[in-house]
Amino acid sequence: MALTTLEPPKQPETIRVPEIEKGVGCNFSDYLLVPDTSLDARNAAAKESLGERVVILGHHYQRDEVVKFADFRGDSLKLSQQAAAQTRAQFIVFCGVHFMAESADILRQPYQQVILPDLNAGCSLADMADIGQVEDCWAALEAVGGLRVLPVTYMNSTAAIKAFTGRHGGSICTSSNAAKVLRWAFTQGERVLFLPDEHLGRNTAYRMDIPLEAMVVWDPHRTLGGLTPDQLRRARVILWKGYCSVHQRFLPEHVERVRREHPGIRVIAHPECRWEVCQLADEIGSTEGILKAVTSSPPGSRWAVGTEIHLVNRLAKQNPDKLVVSLDPNVCVCTTMFRIAPQHLCWVLENLVGGRVVNRIQVDGETRRWARVALERMLSLA
Repeated sequence: MALTTLEPPKQPETIRVPEIEKGVGCNFSDYLLVPDTSLDARNAAAKESLGERVVILGHHYQRDEVVKFADFRGDSLKLSQQAAAQTRAQFIVFCGVHFMAESADILRQPYQQVILPDLNAGCSLADMADIGQVEDCWAALEAVGGLRVLPVTYMNSTAAIKAFTGRHGGSICTSSNAAKVLRWAFTQGERVLFLPDEHLGRNTAYRMDIPLEAMVVWDPHRTLGGLTPDQLRRARVILWKGYCSVHQRFLPEHVERVRREHPGIRVIAHPECRWEVCQLADEIGSTEGILKAVTSSPPGSRWAVGTEIHLVNRLAKQNPDKLVVSLDPNVCVCTTMFRIAPQHLCWVLENLVGGRVVNRIQVDGETRRWARVALERMLSLA
């Protein structure tokens, strides 16, 4: 599957709507004290006024009062591909986090612009692999000599890390296809540097029958990652020390507790969870895998789900004939995703109606080019 470039559509005349004429929506501070409930009509009006010129993307972890306005829901890669395929859309409003908006900008058509409603909506996992640290790691690995390492980078990473991967012959992966990408990587080199989620890398490699002893963790804050040259030579997978703050919260005792409280319940965990949790789970599934497993299960099924709470709650509402609970009794919310509120969405939409683009995400040309190379490698394996 290739990434295609489409011809720009003919654009309609600038839209004018009396209720949200220019002069309204310029400053986000004007929206801060507006109650969420009063913004539904304004968000709906702005979206209707923009019509096909805008496509709104909502990640599965996004709050309900925002995601209900999304034209598409899904994970970051799927959403970016869907947006780029909307040939009439000039503007992509991504209700997600920063790396997702970057991915959309990498895959967008030339005439499209990507907007992130809140620039502070980042990702702690993506931020754990700084490009300077990764380049220092690569230089250190080359200095050891003879390792034949290939980088494999999780979709949940910055554009700079994706571009690094493309330049060095590696590939992007998702939580769904990580094993397929790793198998390919081992045909290209002897070792893999897996960025930036150590848990996804460990869980995937272990299920491919790579023993734990053949995996090491690179700590970017220590000399040579806290490892010796001999440890690196014995390793097949070099895991970057990084993790998702949501999935890291799940512990083995949560699995034990939910089984005591609900005998016979099935536990399904995202592969970003700790290895110990995934070993105790009945199933391991990506976000899409979790959705499919729960929705396709027979009535009366009972599930404890190890992933973000908004997705778990939405699954419970959509499957009233089943018991769907979070694996953690405390709220496991993606706090950075949660930053995007109806006020942010209304602000960017009403500015678009007024002819202003705010919070545009732009990946520079060179970074975009090499990141697309890494994404193309992944898609070619489909």
